[in-house]
Amino acid sequence: MEYGSIEREIHVEAAPEVVYEVVSTPEHLREWWPDEAELEPVPGATGVISFGDRSAPDAKVVSLTVMEADPPRRFSFRWVYDEGTTATSTNSLLVTFDLVPAGAGTLLRFTETGFRERGWEAAVLEEAYRDHVTGWDRFLPRLVAYVARLVSAP
Repeated sequence: MEYGSIEREIHVEAAPEVVYEVVSTPEHLREWWPDEAELEPVPGATGVISFGDRSAPDAKVVSLTVMEADPPRRFSFRWVYDEGTTATSTNSLLVTFDLVPAGAGTLLRFTETGFRERGWEAAVLEEAYRDHVTGWDRFLPRLVAYVARLVSAP
C-alpha cells in the first residue's frame, strides 16, 4: 500500500464562493469537521482546531498554519506538526481544497500529502494514514450535507 497522499473528489451543490467559506472559516468548519476552530483564513496565519471538549484530557488539539488562501479557488493548510515549531514540508501534513466550478455546483478536489515526508517509522505511518483516510471519509460527506443545509436555508 502507498501511504503518500489521500485524494478525494466530491461534487458540492453550491457555488465555489460558498464552498470556499465552508472550508476556510471557523464558524463553518466547526459545523462539519472539528468541534472547535480558531484561525484566520490568510496565508501565514496560525490557528488550532480541536476534537472533543478542550478541557477534557482526551481532547485532541492540533495546530495549523494557513498556506494558501485564494478565494474561491484554493485553500490549504499544514497541520499535524509539533507545537512550538514552524510547519514545513518535512514536519507536517498539507491539506488542500481545490474548488472548480462544475455546472451550478463545485467540484471539490481534496488532497492531503506529506505522510512519507514526516519520517515516521512504518507502523506509525500506516496508522496515521489509515486514521486520516477514515477521518476524511467521515468528514467530507458531512461537508456536502452541511452545504446542502446552508444553501437551502431561507
